[in-house]
Amino acid sequence: MAANRRPTLADVAREVGVSAKTVSRVLNEDGPASARTREQVLAAVAKLGFQPNLMARNIRVGGPDTTIGLVIPDLANPFFGAVARSIEDTVRERGLTLLMGSSADEPDRERALTDKFLARRVSILLVVPSVGADHSHLKSHRTAGLPVVFLDRPGVGFATDSIVSSNRAGAHDGVAHLVAHGHRRIGFVGDLPPKLYTRRERLAGYRSALQAAGLPHDRALVTNAHDQRGAEDATARLLSLADPPTALFAGNNIMALGIVAELARSGRKDVAVVAFDDVALAEALEPALTVVAQDPEELGTAAATIALARLDGDRSRARTVTVPTRLIVRGSGELPAPIMQLA
Repeated sequence: MAANRRPTLADVAREVGVSAKTVSRVLNEDGPASARTREQVLAAVAKLGFQPNLMARNIRVGGPDTTIGLVIPDLANPFFGAVARSIEDTVRERGLTLLMGSSADEPDRERALTDKFLARRVSILLVVPSVGADHSHLKSHRTAGLPVVFLDRPGVGFATDSIVSSNRAGAHDGVAHLVAHGHRRIGFVGDLPPKLYTRRERLAGYRSALQAAGLPHDRALVTNAHDQRGAEDATARLLSLADPPTALFAGNNIMALGIVAELARSGRKDVAVVAFDDVALAEALEPALTVVAQDPEELGTAAATIALARLDGDRSRARTVTVPTRLIVRGSGELPAPIMQLA
C-alpha cells in the first residue's frame, strides 16, 4: 500500500487474507464471523489505521449518521463559540459528534451547508438563520423525523422549535438603566442588516424604554454597523452631532468593542455605555463595562435538549423557548448624565 494513500477495506482484507465482505461483516457486526477472523480483522484495522466510512454505511443501510449539523453565522464570534461548546457538551453523552460550518449570514451559503449536512444524514440539524433565507425546504425532513431547531433567531417558511434570547426585554432593561441615571440623549449602535431579527428586537426594546420614560425617539441617535471598525465610525458620528448623546447602547458585543475603542481613542470618559452581550475582559476596562448578558450556554443546552427529545420520539407541537437575559452592573452604565442635561 502506498504511504500517501488512506487504507481501504480491500487493504484490510488483503492483510488478513479474507474477502472485503467478511471484513465488512466484522466491522458492522451484521453477519457470521469466527472469533479468530474477528480478532485478525481488528488487528489489521489497528495496524493499518483503517477508518470505516460511516457516512457511506449509513446511506447504504438507510440509517442516520452519529453527527449533528450546526450552521452559525460567524465562527470567530465568541458568542456562537460558547453556544456550540454547550451543544457539544450536551450531546456527547449520547455518542453524537458536532459538525459546524459558517454561513457568513448569507442565505445561499446557509442552504449549501444544510444540504451537505442533510446529504450525510445527520441525526439533528441546528441552524442560526440568515437574513432573507427561506427554510421551507427543511419542512419535509422534519416531517420525516429529523429534529430541526433554529437558534438565536426564528426561521422562515415552516414551524419548528426555536431557541431565542429575551432580546426586546433585555434591551429595554439596559436602556431603562441609562435613563435611571439621568440620561435623556441615548444613542443606539446596532448590527446590520436592519432586518436582522436580533437587531429589530433590540431596537424595539430601546424604543420602548424611551417611550416608557416619556422621551422622544430621535432617529439621528440610531445608527448601524457590521464590524468593530464600522462601530467606531458610527460612534464618532454620534458624538459629533450638534446635540450628541450622553450615553450609548450597543446592540451586540462587536458593536460594544467599537464603541469602547472609539471612546478610548477620543479620550471620552464621560459617555455612559451599556452593551447587549458580554465581552471578554469587560471587567478590565475603565470603567468596567455594564452589559445585558445573554446566556449562550443555556441557549445551546436548550437547543440540544429539545433536539434530543425529538430524536427520542417527541412529536408535540413546535415551540419557542425564550432564554432570559440579565443586567450586569459594572460601572460604565452608571456614569451620570451631565448636570446641564438634568436641569
